[in-house]
Amino acid sequence: MDMNGDLTQPEVAAALGDRPVRTYPALLSTEAVAMAWARGGAPSGSVVVADYQASPRGRGGLPWTVRQGQGLGFTLLIRPELPPEREGWPYVAALLALHDVIGSSDTGLAWPDTVHAAGGAALARLGVYVELGPSRTDWISVTVLVDDAPPPRAALMARLVAVLEERLTAPAEQVLADYLPRCSTLGRQRRARLIPMGPGGPEVTGEAVDVLADGALVLLTARGNRVAVPPHNLGLLEEPARPVEPPERLFGQSRS
Repeated sequence: MDMNGDLTQPEVAAALGDRPVRTYPALLSTEAVAMAWARGGAPSGSVVVADYQASPRGRGGLPWTVRQGQGLGFTLLIRPELPPEREGWPYVAALLALHDVIGSSDTGLAWPDTVHAAGGAALARLGVYVELGPSRTDWISVTVLVDDAPPPRAALMARLVAVLEERLTAPAEQVLADYLPRCSTLGRQRRARLIPMGPGGPEVTGEAVDVLADGALVLLTARGNRVAVPPHNLGLLEEPARPVEPPERLFGQSRS
């Protein structure tokens, strides 16, 4: 299989400079190759990209489709200074980075992994894997899918990679200040089904009221409890099957 001219090794190298990069005409998934590379010592900032992926996966192993020649799918490796207890944070920073590059005033962020158009159609998605060591984060992989990315794509990938690195190393308060106003999930009733999913699996329903510095979405339940849902423990986030009664009192005050 021949790779389209805009994602050949010379084209990608010209766009990414001296950054370590591996390019392929076709792969099962860029994430799998990147993770093996990371475990073999790949430096921070390494990138794996393929024109075609037979079995790409996003958050929690959800299947993706990368359109050959029209979509852009790649994986970025980072070795950050990230405490293990903030394992879910890369979802927040990386999603905001995608919006910085491909978003506009009419687009929004659906926690934890989607940039969407005003009508709700997905524009870009991401998946994150965090490799935890005994006392620190060894490395993370951020896998990106831009649904509509006609050639030339190497320059777009270069911009995405640069902004991803910038947002992933920025202070959490700065990232959240930009993220929260764009998050379309906040203010909505949501049912979070957690891993492992199934008829008796754990779940929580409530109004999405906040996103924390560890990446968790806070749901305010009908009983007034605030439950933090980590993105890496989420199976599915959806609208509740039936209306949810709001709590009569919120933080000690009656709701109007």
